[in-house]
Amino acid sequence: MKTQMNGYGKNFLSMLGTPISWKVITMGVLTLLLLKPVSMIESLINERETRQREVVTEISSKWAGQQTINGPVVSIPYKAPNGSLLYLHFLPEKLHIAATVHPEYRYRGIFKAVLYEADLVLTGSFTYPQTEELKIPRNDIEWESASIAVGVSDVRGIREQTATVNDTGIPMNPGLQTADLMSSGVSAPIELDRRTKEYAFKFVLKVRGSERINFVPLGKSTRVSLSSEWSDPSFDGAYLPERHIGPTTFDATWDISDVNRDYPQYWKGSAYRKQAQSSAFGVGLFSPVDFYQKSMRTTKYAILFVALTFVAFFASELVVRVRLHPIQYLLIGLAITTFYTLLISLSEHFGFGWAYGVSSVSVVALVTVYAASILKSRRLATIVGGVLSMVYAYLYWVLQMVDYAFVAGSVGLFAVLGVIMLLTRKIDWYALTLVAEPQEAEVLSEESSAELAE
Repeated sequence: MKTQMNGYGKNFLSMLGTPISWKVITMGVLTLLLLKPVSMIESLINERETRQREVVTEISSKWAGQQTINGPVVSIPYKAPNGSLLYLHFLPEKLHIAATVHPEYRYRGIFKAVLYEADLVLTGSFTYPQTEELKIPRNDIEWESASIAVGVSDVRGIREQTATVNDTGIPMNPGLQTADLMSSGVSAPIELDRRTKEYAFKFVLKVRGSERINFVPLGKSTRVSLSSEWSDPSFDGAYLPERHIGPTTFDATWDISDVNRDYPQYWKGSAYRKQAQSSAFGVGLFSPVDFYQKSMRTTKYAILFVALTFVAFFASELVVRVRLHPIQYLLIGLAITTFYTLLISLSEHFGFGWAYGVSSVSVVALVTVYAASILKSRRLATIVGGVLSMVYAYLYWVLQMVDYAFVAGSVGLFAVLGVIMLLTRKIDWYALTLVAEPQEAEVLSEESSAELAE
């Protein structure tokens, strides 16, 4: 046994001393070194993405930010036992919001932001406030100072607004009587009469915003109907709608009851502000193609691209019995990494699909021409180019997938490793050399050579 182990050890040391062993080690070192420029490219992608967000924030700051629509809410001040002035808040029995969103792009250089104008019609009704359950003496309530308010998170975006209560127009004023429930918006005084059991309201608003619009379901029954000429909406928040998405438009409807939320129809002070705001829902109007994210995902496969290309050239060395210099491998690896810089720069101007096609074709053509020159074989150069083309095509297919991208990538890696193991299963790595000496026997069997060529 000891003699056998000594024999294996000598064979291993002998193999390490061969040029082919040093070539494999050199390829591994070069592959790891090439991860450094790939890391720099990832930093470049993050920098460009950060710049894009800065431009979106800058444009939005001059237009209006994301909008959240609250209300309407009736608020009535009352005197607390300690003499301070507090507020009672009453939510509507019925609330219907009809919204039409008109999105548009605004550009700053090569970067763009999604802005919109929204036409909102809020209709519904209140009942006369019942204060008995709140256990506040009626004489402590300042009924004559009651107000009705609609919250708009960024009031810079308000372009037009009209309001009626029981078919009587009321003048809306900037600001809110209290910030118990909302931080900003418009409000108007309202006259409350015990003989009037129901107060029907109608608010018509035109507001500007950017990227997203949200709503808070303050009605005992709330219905929001929203439509827009946008093909890629992103619905999120506390509730999801019934929706229909067409090629260029979408329609969405939310129906929410008071039993679906965790706050009552009326309360004192700011007791339920947090719960109300956390119940918001809405839609995001983001750009349908995030090429920075896709470019970042391609860099995750950089080591696979470099390794497979090196393997293809190494196999070609074995077939045609030539020796490539490490500098040539380094140039090939750098050519692979230039794919990512081409992809990022072209994506910003022409979109991800066109950029990916042009970048991959350019790199494959460069590497194939270089392979034909250094390998002295058009057939092997064509094989190398074909391998690269298949890998780029497979990666593009994986990038288009969302739910199964990780599975597809894992299966692809497994398949590649399996093919390499199959083609090299009969090679005697201890006896293998790159260039046969005259006195040495043929070290690469005809069968193995044919398999590698295939």
